[in-house]
Amino acid sequence: MKTDFISVILKYSKSQRSGLLILFSLIVLMQLVIWFGFRPTEMPPENQVWTNLTPKIDSAPSLFLEYRPKPFNPNFISDYKGYMLGMSVAEIDRLLAFRKTGQFVNSAQEFQQVTRVSDAQLQKMQPFFKFPDWVQNRNNSVRFEKKNFLKREPLLDINTATADDLKKIYGIGDGYARRIINLREQLGSFVHTDQLNEVWGLPTAVVDAVKQKFAVLHQPKINKININKAGIKELIELPYFRYPLAKAIVMQRSMNGPYKNVEDLAKISDFPVDKIKIIALYLDF
Repeated sequence: MKTDFISVILKYSKSQRSGLLILFSLIVLMQLVIWFGFRPTEMPPENQVWTNLTPKIDSAPSLFLEYRPKPFNPNFISDYKGYMLGMSVAEIDRLLAFRKTGQFVNSAQEFQQVTRVSDAQLQKMQPFFKFPDWVQNRNNSVRFEKKNFLKREPLLDINTATADDLKKIYGIGDGYARRIINLREQLGSFVHTDQLNEVWGLPTAVVDAVKQKFAVLHQPKINKININKAGIKELIELPYFRYPLAKAIVMQRSMNGPYKNVEDLAKISDFPVDKIKIIALYLDF
């Protein structure tokens, strides 16, 4: 058999035998490269980190129980802290959306109303909540007023209040006092204390504190606008009606007839329904 193989090889020409030798050499070389060049290597350090984290991720509930952050204001909770405290993405997003409106939660109960966390979850998180001192003072003062309501001071008129009067309210400084007075001048007078919510940046809790001390004691004289006769130019004199809304009011009136009440206006697209109670004080039907 060996002799037959050699005799077959000898039948090839010299160039053919050289080609076979080169091919055999390449095959041997490739085998050596594969054997020595692609041996398994150790796992990269970063992969080892994630591998080590796997059992920790699988035991996330136990991590939530062990996680004990320093006291913090829940209005500024981070995604990481919320996750470690067991909040879902949806619950964190509800708080962020609420904060984008410029409002704050001022108690654990308000936090639950906004985020919709369960009672059990709130019980775990509440020990770590820390609200500003002025919020605590406000809550204490409210409880004190409930106990001593017979000794409550008489309300002052918001339309005659000076900057010094307003600054007696905890949370109001020169800036907020100036903004309140500027808005009052733009409106002519406040017709309702809810208009304080239109003061730029004024926290809801501070508005509530102002309402505890001030009110519209004497309803100011208002040059009411007849909504069924006024044109666009007259309507935009009202602070709550911009040109597009005034135009829509006139067009709807021309197509559907006169408005019977303020509820008819609320059916118009983009009508500020959140201010409908105040707007009604400026209108005649």
